[in-house]
Amino acid sequence: MTLTEETLRFITAHRHDDVRSLALQAGKHPLVDMPAALTQIAGRQTAESKIPTWAATEGILYPPHLSMEQCSSEVTARYKASVVVGHEGLHNTLADLTGGFGIDFSFLAPHFEQATYVERQEVLCEVARHNFPLLGLEHIRIEQADGVDYLRRMQPVDWLFLDPARRDGHGSKNVAIADCEPDVSTLESLLLEKAGRVLVKLSPMLDLAQALHTLTHVTEAHLVSAGNECKELLLLLEQGKDLQPDDVPIHCINLPTDQPAIVFTRRTEQEAPCPYTTTLHTYLYEPNASLLKAGAFRSLTHIYKVEKLHPNSHLYTSDEALPHFPGRAFHIDSWCGFGKREVKELLGDVQKANLTVRNFPASVAELRKRFKLAEGGNVYLFATTLADDRKVLIRCSKL
Repeated sequence: MTLTEETLRFITAHRHDDVRSLALQAGKHPLVDMPAALTQIAGRQTAESKIPTWAATEGILYPPHLSMEQCSSEVTARYKASVVVGHEGLHNTLADLTGGFGIDFSFLAPHFEQATYVERQEVLCEVARHNFPLLGLEHIRIEQADGVDYLRRMQPVDWLFLDPARRDGHGSKNVAIADCEPDVSTLESLLLEKAGRVLVKLSPMLDLAQALHTLTHVTEAHLVSAGNECKELLLLLEQGKDLQPDDVPIHCINLPTDQPAIVFTRRTEQEAPCPYTTTLHTYLYEPNASLLKAGAFRSLTHIYKVEKLHPNSHLYTSDEALPHFPGRAFHIDSWCGFGKREVKELLGDVQKANLTVRNFPASVAELRKRFKLAEGGNVYLFATTLADDRKVLIRCSKL
């Protein structure tokens, strides 16, 4: 990808401008490759929040919008690198079979003596050849090839990484392993012939229990959230370690954080005692998205000594403040049933609130209309169910 001096100057001059407005001015800049310029300006603006290290590096080229949308964020890429570094054993050679824009590769590669980026799209390989030297990446190879074809002919490496495409030919999102490209379930044996460890990034929408039964060599699962939004499911496959699905450690993390991941297995979750409550205490806790997705509901009561409101409510309460609880924490200001008078007393003159529904037979929209509440403010309301099946409205303030 070659950009003219006029195009480069235009990109620099308008790097913070609105892309849609710039598109309307194309006729005023006949010497500028406007489509290329708009791609670079939009890409850099996305990178400022998604990949700040890249955005701060002068000269980086950005791919079309879809590749920017699908690429990992810096915070999740750094987490993958920490997973790799956290394992003992050889870290000499790495191959990324689905290179894409190269975000994950750029954070994994520095931890290996030799790393190979594999990507079948020529334009992304060209971008990688341009960008990687700017990022200080050395001892790397770029291979323009289909990842599966390369896998079949490659020499063994210490680690493999792949991020199967999660969209079908019509653009809809797939969540089953078999519907992704490449299909890891059919390649599992070959992957482990070619590497001692394989790290696979999958959709967070995928059913974790099904994934653990589909793949037979999973030794770790990581559910990774960023800003309390579940972003990806990572599965680590290893040679010679065949765990039962219920014994695979599941790591739940919400980034960015300085707290360690919550780790449990499906077996320990099933066996953990779980006290339920018919009353509310001083504090209310809502687990982060990774824990909710992983189903670590009983485990939390065991780890943090909290009580669960109901088997299906997924909210917790305690008399002790727990600042390190992995999720949102609130002080319970008051709570009531759903009688008209008691709800009116609880709400008082509140005109807007942050409303959450957990295990409750009405939607947020329905309750907003019923209570005549706008969204926002400093009041937090939870409509939920207690262990004795009472429906309650809880008014909280955030800790």
